[in-house]
Amino acid sequence: MPKMKTKKSAAKRFKKTGTGKVKRNHAFTSHLFVNKTPKRKRKLRKSAIMFKGDVKRIAQLIAYK
Repeated sequence: MPKMKTKKSAAKRFKKTGTGKVKRNHAFTSHLFVNKTPKRKRKLRKSAIMFKGDVKRIAQLIAYK
């Protein structure tokens, strides 16, 4: 069976941690900052861990990353 290809769009958006969890960045961080509170903007800066139910789909896309 041939190796799977990595989906490059997914590889740019998600990273695996050392323990195998999948990291992602928050959405809603590109524009319209006047409407967002400073607290909300500050929280959006940090990355987040993917929920368990979504990890299976994403892990297939970034199999070798």
